[in-house]
Amino acid sequence: MAFTEKDFYAAHFNPKDYLDTYYTFSSGKEDKNAFLIFFLKNLHQAFILEDIEGDTLIDIGSGPTIYQFLSACESFQEIVATDYCEQNWEEMQRWLRKEPGAFDWSPVVKYICELEGNREKWEEKEEKVRRAIKKVLKCDVTQASPLGPVALPPADCLMSSLCLEGACKDLPTYRSALKNISSLVKPGGHLILGSVLEKNCYKVGQQPFSCLYLERASVEEALKGAGFVVNWLRETKVDGALSVMDSKAFCIVVAQKCQG
Repeated sequence: MAFTEKDFYAAHFNPKDYLDTYYTFSSGKEDKNAFLIFFLKNLHQAFILEDIEGDTLIDIGSGPTIYQFLSACESFQEIVATDYCEQNWEEMQRWLRKEPGAFDWSPVVKYICELEGNREKWEEKEEKVRRAIKKVLKCDVTQASPLGPVALPPADCLMSSLCLEGACKDLPTYRSALKNISSLVKPGGHLILGSVLEKNCYKVGQQPFSCLYLERASVEEALKGAGFVVNWLRETKVDGALSVMDSKAFCIVVAQKCQG
């Protein structure tokens, strides 16, 4: 399909449909939630087991989701969420403010608490996430200054999941976007990048959106070109017939920005 321009996203992306389709978490239905479980386990590995930590984490293209912060909130005092679409900020803020009609993340939160050995109750985990998210900002990864006029000190860690492949029309734009966001993390700082592989489009409700077709090698090459050294990359194959995210594979990368 043709590339979905950002103005179309801003006008037609429905965060409630997106959450209902991809983040309704069902215990015992691991195939359906394969991509979410894959990312949750590997974020737990990075933040909890490998002690990636610091003061500030910036999440690029947060969308309306908070699952990516459930382990990160244990390792970072301040989290900055970002997205291009205003309706996504509003949906996240609805959860942060505990408003009626906010998406119920509790099944996902409970899963992470179990993964962490039930060190804390799920309600405590939710409050920790709410306290950690200090800002929700507009972000455009296709711009040299992705946060526009907002100036932030370079972060200790940068995170992005399922964003760049939707925002970039081709591989040169993807490589450029990685260079753009690299300006937001300090030398030696970490980048955690979650990607969907070998996929051309996805649906939110009945509305299709384009997805840049990525292979593992193209992700690794783009990271190297943007000044990152890959610490590890994990890839998992997915049965598209069973998963709500009908791609062939997902990958998550932990990389570090080169010093100097």
